[in-house]
Amino acid sequence: MNILDGKEVSAKIKEDIKVEAAAFTAASGRKPHLVAILVGNDGGSETYVASKMRNCELVGFESTNIRYDVEVSEAELIAKIQEINKDPNIDGLIVQLPLPAHIDPDKVTEAIDHRKDVDGFHPINLGRMQRNLPCFIPATPYGIILMLAHYGIDTAGKHAVVVGRSNIVGSPMSILLARNSNPGNCTVTLTHSRTKDLKTEVLRGDIIVAAIGKKNFVTADMVKEGAIVIDVGINRENSTETKSGFKLYGDVDFDNVAPKASWITPVPGGVGLMTIVGLLKNTLEAAKGTIYPKG
Repeated sequence: MNILDGKEVSAKIKEDIKVEAAAFTAASGRKPHLVAILVGNDGGSETYVASKMRNCELVGFESTNIRYDVEVSEAELIAKIQEINKDPNIDGLIVQLPLPAHIDPDKVTEAIDHRKDVDGFHPINLGRMQRNLPCFIPATPYGIILMLAHYGIDTAGKHAVVVGRSNIVGSPMSILLARNSNPGNCTVTLTHSRTKDLKTEVLRGDIIVAAIGKKNFVTADMVKEGAIVIDVGINRENSTETKSGFKLYGDVDFDNVAPKASWITPVPGGVGLMTIVGLLKNTLEAAKGTIYPKG
C-alpha cells in the first residue's frame, strides 16, 4: 500500500505556482487576486476560507475575504458579485458553499463571470469541460488529476468507479477520468444512492473515487485487492481528542481498506489539500488570461 500524499504533492505544486506568480507580478505590476465571499458563520466554511486565504499569501497572491451576515439578501449578494465581475484587478471569485436556505446557489453561481469562476462551477465551464475545451476545472477533481499525474499513475484502460454524482466532484470526476487524456482513458461507472447492488459495482473498480459525504461509507468488502482508492470525504465530528474540538473522517474506512489498496489518500492530508492547489492554479490562469484571454 502506498499513500497518495496530498501534503507532499501540494507543497511541490505550490512552489511552482509561487514562481509563476512572481513572474506575473513582475510583468504586470500586480499580484494575482482572489476574492472569497463567505455568508454566515458556519465553522467548516470559515476554516476552508481561512485556509484558502492563507495559501494565497504563501504563493504570492493577493486575497480578499468579503463577509456577510446570514440574513444578507440574495439581491445584495448578487449585486456584490456583479461589482466584482467588473473589477479588472480581481482575477478569481469564489462564493463559499453552503449558502443560507433563502439564497439560491445556482443563481449565485451563474451570476459569477465564468472568466473569474475559479471554482469551476459555472455552466459555461462545466460545458466546456464536457467538450474537452479550455476551461476552469472544478477544483477538487482538478486536484485529484494533478495528484495522479504527479505520481505517474497509469489510468488508461482501468475501470474507475465514482461513488457520488454531485456537480462539484462526482459528475466532473467521471468526465475527466473518461476523456482521452493522461490521466484519463478510463472506463467509468458513476454510482449514487439509487444504484442497485452498489457493493458489486464498487468491487469492479480498479480506481475508486469516494465522494458521497458519508463517514467510512466504503468498507473493505467493497474494495478489490490492488485498487487505487481516492477519498474525497471530509466529515466533521465533535471530538474531545483534538485541540480543535472536532475530528475529520473520510468516506472510506481507511484502516481496513488501506491494506487492500495499492494506493490510497488519507483524510486529512489527501484530496483536501489538492483542492486548494486546483483553486490556486485556476486563479493563476485567470490572472494570466491563458484560458480566457483578457480584454
